[in-house]
Amino acid sequence: MSRHLGRGDSISIYTRTLAFSGGFRVDVSDAAREAGYRVPVFLTGAVYDSCVTVPAGVDGQDEVGRLWDILWMMRDAIRHAPRGFSRFQFTVYVRNDNRKPRLVHLVAEIRARDFDGANPALTVMLPDED
Repeated sequence: MSRHLGRGDSISIYTRTLAFSGGFRVDVSDAAREAGYRVPVFLTGAVYDSCVTVPAGVDGQDEVGRLWDILWMMRDAIRHAPRGFSRFQFTVYVRNDNRKPRLVHLVAEIRARDFDGANPALTVMLPDED
């Protein structure tokens, strides 16, 4: 969504509501709270689709366990991050077929203001997302 300012200039306005409705962010805050997080946690749609959603025919996997793996590995990365960090990388193994799992690199960023909210929030994304 854009709002025109005049003379051809425009700014982009992207709210949390638009992010959720477009499938760009998935709120996993309830599970994150159970894992000990004190701020809302979101995954980008790409992270959710590639790391949480279980592809058809894949044995021995479920979304709850896959989400828990992400939250646990991110929590470990937070513990080892330098003081005052706002962005960090971590990895998780994901099995999207019935063969060997692959290592997926993820990036997490905590922002003082979450989109259109006033509270800090943590967003997990793929390295090429921002």
